Amino acid sequence: MAESVSVDMEMIFLGGKLQYIGIIKIFTCQEHHIQTGCGSVSVIVYGDQHKPALITYPDVALNHMSCFQGLFFCPEAASLLLHNFCIYHISPPGHELGAAAICPEDPVPSAEDLADQIIEILNYFRLGAVMCMGVSAGAYILSLFTTKYREHVLGLILVSPLCKAPSWTEWFFNKVMSNLLYFYGVCGLLKECLLQRYFSKEVRGNAEFPESEIVQACRKLLDERKSINVLRFLSAINERPDITEGLKRLKCRTLIFVGDSSPFHSEALHMTSKLDRRYTALVEVQGCGSMVTEEQPHAMLVPMEYFLMGYGLYRPCHFSDSPRSPLSPSCISPELFSPESMGLRLKPIKTRVSLQV
Repeated sequence: MAESVSVDMEMIFLGGKLQYIGIIKIFTCQEHHIQTGCGSVSVIVYGDQHKPALITYPDVALNHMSCFQGLFFCPEAASLLLHNFCIYHISPPGHELGAAAICPEDPVPSAEDLADQIIEILNYFRLGAVMCMGVSAGAYILSLFTTKYREHVLGLILVSPLCKAPSWTEWFFNKVMSNLLYFYGVCGLLKECLLQRYFSKEVRGNAEFPESEIVQACRKLLDERKSINVLRFLSAINERPDITEGLKRLKCRTLIFVGDSSPFHSEALHMTSKLDRRYTALVEVQGCGSMVTEEQPHAMLVPMEYFLMGYGLYRPCHFSDSPRSPLSPSCISPELFSPESMGLRLKPIKTRVSLQV
């Protein structure tokens, strides 16, 4: 399925309300269903395929619409990413929009199988080295892929990533969700468990405050998932191996975001400590859960811009004077211009910067 899309952001419905972003250049939107050794995979391609490739991989039960829409609908992020990259949104098997239930008799792919699917996707599109962006379980799959195929990765942008085998707490929580999926499908309790995984309690709401429009939108998108498809991805992630040793050998630049309310906060800190500090930056976002791409996407803009500058990639100049842009030089700590910028830890992202020595 292919179509040309003129995106008038004044008309886009996001998180329950219309948000003004402006006009983005016409680009191509194309969906490919790629047969791999472990089944069919859907890849949504946005942009000019002559540009460098950025591949994305979402968390459990999500796809590009529910995991990356908030980030890519930010005007500055859209200008930065779509100007420099062709975007390849990879969906876990059976997580794409309109996906049918996978046959229960089909073998359940392991985390390593899912990582191996990515190299088949790159070969299908004849891609060389790519930039990778993943959230939680998706960040793990991309990190595993990188440890196996280092020559195919330019850099990593990871959001609330995983790298160790599941702790007993996570393993038990995932087993509870697996049983809910098996016996009751994508029921109300299952959705509450997933929303707790994705978002901070501030946006999930309580007795006094309603849940945010972003959470409401995500809840509706979860209704479209087939329980067997989610169960298969969750099972693979719950049986994942520890890849810490492989991370120590990586030399690609890595930018890690994590919300301080994320259940994977300690995991992200552990992963950062194992990567080469010369090539790694950690951004901790206050008052945010795991899915920074949806809950606080603007917190990602400044670090991403300076991370990509290391590759000679910039925003188009017509966005540089936007009064709404958080990317103007006056908003940037001077340390971000230094060669040590890849060792920065920003916390909170909008108010204080400290340099790790």
